[in-house]
Amino acid sequence: MPSSSHALLSVFRDHGIDRVFLVPGESYLGILDALCDFPGIDAVTCRHESGAGFMAVADARLSGRPGIALVSRGPGATNASIAVHTAQQDAIPLILIVGQVPRADLRREAFQEIDYRRMFGTIAKWVFEATEPGQLAEAAFKAIRMATSGTPGPVVLVIPEDIQQQAVPAPKWLAREHASARPDDATLGELLQRLQTAERPLIVAGGSFEKPGGREALAALAEAWQIPVALSFRRHDLFSNLHPLFVGDLGLANPKVQIDAFRQSDLILALGTRFGDITSQGYTFPDLPRPAQTFVHAYPDDHIVGLHFAADYGLVCDPVELARALTPASKPAVPAARAAWAARLRQIHVAHAAWPQRKADDGIDFAQVVRIVREQASADAIVCLDAGTFAAPVYRHFGFLPTQRLMSPLSGAMSYGTPAAIAAQLRFPGRQVICMVGDGGFMMTGNEMIAAVERKLPILFILANNASYASIRIQQELHYPGRVLGTNLFNPDFEQIARAFGMRAQRVVREEEVAAAVASGLAAGEPCFIEVKASLAVTLPQRRTD
Repeated sequence: MPSSSHALLSVFRDHGIDRVFLVPGESYLGILDALCDFPGIDAVTCRHESGAGFMAVADARLSGRPGIALVSRGPGATNASIAVHTAQQDAIPLILIVGQVPRADLRREAFQEIDYRRMFGTIAKWVFEATEPGQLAEAAFKAIRMATSGTPGPVVLVIPEDIQQQAVPAPKWLAREHASARPDDATLGELLQRLQTAERPLIVAGGSFEKPGGREALAALAEAWQIPVALSFRRHDLFSNLHPLFVGDLGLANPKVQIDAFRQSDLILALGTRFGDITSQGYTFPDLPRPAQTFVHAYPDDHIVGLHFAADYGLVCDPVELARALTPASKPAVPAARAAWAARLRQIHVAHAAWPQRKADDGIDFAQVVRIVREQASADAIVCLDAGTFAAPVYRHFGFLPTQRLMSPLSGAMSYGTPAAIAAQLRFPGRQVICMVGDGGFMMTGNEMIAAVERKLPILFILANNASYASIRIQQELHYPGRVLGTNLFNPDFEQIARAFGMRAQRVVREEEVAAAVASGLAAGEPCFIEVKASLAVTLPQRRTD
């Protein structure tokens, strides 16, 4: 008879989970042992629990299945907590498995014991601590359903070390996806009428379209009705950025002229977005709590619909199915004013997204590095970003094609980039993966790039070295000018670090060297590393000298 750990892993396997990310620990040796009997599940050994967690989060976003991370109790679980928070903020299905002290020691303040229901209770969708071997398979089955239903998110399974190897039956359970809900015919009729008569409609599309068929459904809806599309925070890859109906994203630095223009819309279709803090520009767009426009909010979670903004049509449904239901078979007649409206919004976006022409005296303007990467990236490239000012030119200027992917943390977590690149190349070995990181974030999980060397993953890592936590430095200069503390970095020789890891590496100090270095790295067929001496000055607020 299989063990309880075999039963747990069987549930994962039967739901298509073929990879787990882990840092080993004594508290889940029974599960590790059982993994030996599942050759179809690739176990990726990581160097830090935050790296393992971030890899699982990225893998889940790419695969659509829950990402699995396994860590030990206490220090391991606390190190992995950043991934749990990221999964909650990014709406990504994650299952974190934590080994726990023996049952007899629970709630006795044992070595490395934590009450995980209290620790993760406000950021995880469900935290379950098993107390009997027979509960493991059922817990895994429920974890999959919880992580993927409604608003996807993290689940934490806590498994004491003394219930992992007992003989239990191995069930055969398969969770079925919930049937997609859609509005009734009368509501659909009203929505179609609104779409026909609105002169200045705007679609704000979010992460629910990040699934098979989602991008196509969004494009078909926008093109049929000729509605401009703005994307929610860091969801740039949901709609072709080169499409004449693409009018930008709602992020951290939208120009006032753009938001003022969006305010003039007469119909907002908020589809598949939670419409939270950043997308709503600090809950100021649209008007809170009652938008001035006709406001349609469709999301598959009744907690989200109407949470902040009172909708004229609050629809708890699958936004992809709604988009399909609203897309007519033949192109409908729309108000003549709509073309000028879309063109105006597009013009504002194009002006904002134009590549900057700046000259830096203290290094290379990293925007020019991003421009060269954009020129050389393949049509199916996966771009993995860490958090930091180096990434701002990607969000503003890159212009994603519909077949390219952006992997970036909505949570703003530093150290996401390198683990995400590892997960992306493992998931899609035939695609080009480009990782751009800052010197601050790289020093947090950059050690995970050893997996690229071990597994011969042809990732191009590009590091922006401006010797600063620059995004924080910018805020210092804005709010406390001339009083810099804690944001300067004393950095190691990154090029030599990469070489010591066993990969090709070079340092670029002049802008004219960038194109050849990127081309060489992309053509190498092996992991490559480029350190860019990046300008800090071009990112900082410019002080007046008069």
